[in-house]
Amino acid sequence: MDTAISDDTSPAHGAPPPTVSFAEAFRFWLKLGFISFGGPAGQIAIMHTELVERRRWISEKRFLHALNFCMLLPGPEAQQLATYIGWLMHRTRGGIVAGALFVLPSLFILIALSWIYMRFGNVPVVAGIFYGIKPAVTALVLHAAHRIGSRALKNGWMWGIAAAAFVAIFAFGAPFPAIVIAAGLIGHLGARWAPGVFALGGGHGSAKQSYGPALIDDDTPTPPHARFSRSHLARILAVGLGLWLLAMGALIATQGLQGTLAQMGWFFTKAALLTFGGAYAVLPYVYQGAVEHQQWLSATQMIDGLALGETTPGPLIMVVAFVGFVGGWLKQVLGPDALFLSGALAATVVTFFTFLPSFIFILAGGPAIEATHGKLRFTAPLSAITAAVVGVILNLALFFAYHVLWPQGFGGRFDAISAAIAIAAAVALFRFKVGVMPLLAACAAIGSMVTLLLALPMR
Repeated sequence: MDTAISDDTSPAHGAPPPTVSFAEAFRFWLKLGFISFGGPAGQIAIMHTELVERRRWISEKRFLHALNFCMLLPGPEAQQLATYIGWLMHRTRGGIVAGALFVLPSLFILIALSWIYMRFGNVPVVAGIFYGIKPAVTALVLHAAHRIGSRALKNGWMWGIAAAAFVAIFAFGAPFPAIVIAAGLIGHLGARWAPGVFALGGGHGSAKQSYGPALIDDDTPTPPHARFSRSHLARILAVGLGLWLLAMGALIATQGLQGTLAQMGWFFTKAALLTFGGAYAVLPYVYQGAVEHQQWLSATQMIDGLALGETTPGPLIMVVAFVGFVGGWLKQVLGPDALFLSGALAATVVTFFTFLPSFIFILAGGPAIEATHGKLRFTAPLSAITAAVVGVILNLALFFAYHVLWPQGFGGRFDAISAAIAIAAAVALFRFKVGVMPLLAACAAIGSMVTLLLALPMR
């Protein structure tokens, strides 16, 4: 599927592009929010095609420099990259608009789909769709572990960290934050005596191709608003912390410290600071907190939520909006007569607390990064964390497989049809490189047919 944005605003190759107005940029970020399928790799590829190759709003070198910074941060790197470029072009309001429009379409779509799920989830057609998608999600998580592992596990030490992380969470139930901290410390200490072992592998290389002069080119001076100053840093941090305190204070004042919404705000703030390695890496932490500890939703609903997240535009971490919606609905945070509003409010609260740190990271840290266009340093802890993430994601794949293949537990029946769908989906991903959307559509169709056939009366 061609996800390129169709309006033709490409400048002549040899001429520098004209200045981009805020309104024009707004329209682009809005369109991007609706077509940003394909996970972070696909989203970054779309932005590279549109902003570097076709529109030439930013040079490839500056684009990759910003991307390298975003990859070092917790949070969704594609959304942060959009925020960074929007901020570089149109100051703080440009960054906020670019980052927000990357998320809002997905939030609205997920609220609608979550309502359909909660209201009509037991309807045979809807149930059949999820029956087919859940085995595909299991294959997708396994494929994510392989994809990240092939990039991160470059030597025996990295394999050892991944194995240790898997054992820690699978056998001992170690909390995800402890695994992240331990891996980061290993990388920090290891960099001192074996820097080559912990070098960040598989990253984005230097620019190799010129697409013509860009609006923000390699040698374009850093604009005044993007220059580092302590007063700017303090102001951004104060505003960000103030917004967090204001939102959390409002939730505590209206529902109490132990209220569902306040607990969601606190939990997803922590989750936002632990999303090294992408959404698949933080899902085990979300599962531990949302399913096991808080019981905002069930394990089956968590898998269904990931399936919905895979089918919508925007960052995959937006699955947390589904978690919030279901939790708000089941906990009836606005009362039993306002279930949709309860879910929608909880989804919005969760999204706010999940993405607020990303805006702060970019708006506060961007000027420091713009001060140097060289390679970023101190990546060894991230390398070790990424290796640990591989083990954590593998555990997540086994968790999904257990709930999909033995829906009543190991003592119950083995679902051979789900197993066949999962195997077929894995072959499609690993062998034939089938895209996520075609794969989920095919599995949803198969699940619907199987469900309808099983519902037919026996003669």
